[in-house]
Amino acid sequence: MREERFRDYIRRFNAQDDTAFDEFIAPDMHMKNGTLEFTGVDGMKHHYNELIWPDFVEELTVPRFVSDDGHAAIQMHTHFTAKYDAADSLFGSVHKGETFDFDGVIMYDIDASGRFNDILVAYNSFVHTDLDGNRRDLGIPH
Repeated sequence: MREERFRDYIRRFNAQDDTAFDEFIAPDMHMKNGTLEFTGVDGMKHHYNELIWPDFVEELTVPRFVSDDGHAAIQMHTHFTAKYDAADSLFGSVHKGETFDFDGVIMYDIDASGRFNDILVAYNSFVHTDLDGNRRDLGIPH
C-alpha cells in the first residue's frame, strides 16, 4: 500500500467518515487490540460509531509508516478528548475535556484487493489526563 493511500484513510478516519471502512476494510477483517477483538466492516463501524465517536473526539497521528504489497506497519499516536461528562464510556467515567493518549504500533495485513484483512494493535502506553492536568498510565486499554 502506498503511503498516500494510507494517509487518505487516516484523514477520513479523523473526520469520522465511516465510509472509509467500506473502502479500506475487508469483509472478513480481523482486529485484535489487547483483549478486544472484532471482525469485518460492521464490527469496525460498531466499535467507532457506537463506542468511541459518540463520547470522544479522536485524532490519529502517524509519525512512521512502512509497507510492501501485503503489509503495512505504523507507529501511531491517538489522542482522545471527552466530548461531555459521561458516567459510562468505553474508558469508564469521564468528564468533558479529559484526555486519553494511546501510543502503539499497528500491523496491517493487506489482501489482494488492497483492503486490510488483519489488524494487530500493539500497546506502548495509554495515559489519562484529568482536568487538573494529573497524568496516570492506565495500562492496556482493552
